[in-house]
Amino acid sequence: MVHLTLSEMAALTGRGEVSPIELVEAHLARIERVNPALNAFVEVFAGEARVAARSAESSVSRGPLHGVPVTIKDSFDVEGKPTLCGSRFRLGHRAARDATAVARLREAGAILLGKTNCPEFLTSYETDNHLTGRTNNPWDLERTPGGSSGGEAAAIASFCSAGGLGSDGGGSIRVPAHFCGLAGLKPTPGRVPATGHFPDIVNPCGLLGVAGPMARTARDLRLLFGVIAGYDFEDPFSAPVSLRPPDLSALRVGLMEQFCKVPVEPAMRRAVHKAARVIADLGFAVEPFEPRGIDRAPNLWWFFFGELPAPLTRQMIAGREHEAHWTALEFLEQTAGKPEPSSLQVLENLAARDKMRAGLLRQMRDHPVLLTPACGVAAFRHRERRWETDAKPIGLFEAMMPLTPVNLLGLPALVIPFDVTGEGLPAGVQLIGRPYEEERLLELAVRMEEARGPLPKRLALDLIPPGNAGKQGG
Repeated sequence: MVHLTLSEMAALTGRGEVSPIELVEAHLARIERVNPALNAFVEVFAGEARVAARSAESSVSRGPLHGVPVTIKDSFDVEGKPTLCGSRFRLGHRAARDATAVARLREAGAILLGKTNCPEFLTSYETDNHLTGRTNNPWDLERTPGGSSGGEAAAIASFCSAGGLGSDGGGSIRVPAHFCGLAGLKPTPGRVPATGHFPDIVNPCGLLGVAGPMARTARDLRLLFGVIAGYDFEDPFSAPVSLRPPDLSALRVGLMEQFCKVPVEPAMRRAVHKAARVIADLGFAVEPFEPRGIDRAPNLWWFFFGELPAPLTRQMIAGREHEAHWTALEFLEQTAGKPEPSSLQVLENLAARDKMRAGLLRQMRDHPVLLTPACGVAAFRHRERRWETDAKPIGLFEAMMPLTPVNLLGLPALVIPFDVTGEGLPAGVQLIGRPYEEERLLELAVRMEEARGPLPKRLALDLIPPGNAGKQGG
């Protein structure tokens, strides 16, 4: 039962053919079976989930997610629960109410199974912290599920959850989705409210960060997006953009097999070309696309994501640096020795960002969707930071260059799995769209997945004998 997609579960519970109680119990049993190896959960809401399932069982009202078990990244508020965000500095916190997106999931009938792990302050592409520890990738326990929504990705990919809520300021939904063979959507800022998220997604760094759905298929993403999208006056970026029918008429897709001249692993390039062939077979034009004027986008992204907030983080942990985790310290070390950004730098970089965004959107008038690798590399081993390509070695900053410009420029993008590497790891592709055109991306992704067919999937944790799962944790 846990292997059903979120959309299948919603359809079955909506028709009364599957009981929410059965669904919840099946997922709780799965969590008990595999979470000791994964360490994906910060807290499991077993008692609350059972109460909610019994209520759903007897309810006459049935929303679009009636009785469907979901999970929440531990950067979103859930009423009465702590939002620790992987940090000792958050101990003692209790949320007074649900984050807006969490509340919308509940209103649609979803049942919260628990909160999932993330790195301290969400500043790492690995999921590890002092409170919960390291989360492992279900495909290979010696590898990371990515970050910062790594616990969420591991829970969904391992069938502990049907889908859930993540956040993305530099690939934090899309990297874990790619590493774990999932679908993940980074919306346009303002389409999905981020009210009730920590750190606060507000100006100026809020230009980068968004809340978004994660699931096992693009069809599931579309269902979740329809539930959580919509205006919220408490979100300073929120825009009153209603859901619209997707327009794929005369669609031309721009093909980028890498970001500018930065190489990717051969398996990532193969996945992109495989996806391009499928798009062409669906009847859409696929043409090479070489963007002009965005070479500095990753560096500008790092200014807003890394250099600008670093002084505030240092101030937060001052005198307690020994309590910070390596995921936060690694982030801070990259800005060590640099002077604090000046107001002039902020203004100049905001202006450069806006000019760059307008320039790329002009180029996207003829190619409203871009196809790129999901990342420069597949899921890597814990603490690994250097990889070979067929051109030259690349580091972490370079490996993430297909992703970070999307955050800088405020574009929607989603990742879907499209191939499997020679090591048996998922290889995803990324679809990038113009602002507020998520519906087009979702529709294209659904059609691509249907044409692609099922991918081979052999999770390492399923090879662990029952009763021995706890011996595999990191």
